[in-house]
Amino acid sequence: MRMIRLLAALCMLVAIPLAQAADNLQAFPAADEGMIRYVLQLPKLDEESDSRVELIVGRTVEVDPGNRYFFAGKIEEETIRGWGFSRYLVSKLGPMAGTLMAIDPNAAKVKRFIMLAGEPFFVRYNSRLPIVVYVPAGVDVRYRVWSAAPQAKGMEKG
Repeated sequence: MRMIRLLAALCMLVAIPLAQAADNLQAFPAADEGMIRYVLQLPKLDEESDSRVELIVGRTVEVDPGNRYFFAGKIEEETIRGWGFSRYLVSKLGPMAGTLMAIDPNAAKVKRFIMLAGEPFFVRYNSRLPIVVYVPAGVDVRYRVWSAAPQAKGMEKG
């Protein structure tokens, strides 16, 4: 009997966050034709104000191993009317560009994740709302969580 109660309690603990995430998605419209909606529900942290989420948008392509590549494009933040929530949109992935180092023409191609050019795109860490990103079909979204040290350090005067 105790085992059944324990399993029921465990199921409730899992079901509540999933139901909450589903409710949060009501504010975010389905992806338009030719677009994909990526959803990231972050786990709760003790000090969420010390963390940021870096959104990384790109595509895995075969390229030569010696050059650095990137795609043109940008992530735009939009506010959803009536809700006030932010969603992130990449309307199109521009052409791929890269450095022009001479590479052996017989060198084997490698599969590499090539991301958007420019500065990293950070959003506030918030476990209460999902991070929703809309991108064209064939484009992937990855993320990294960045955290600050618990204590700030002083600088020397000079």
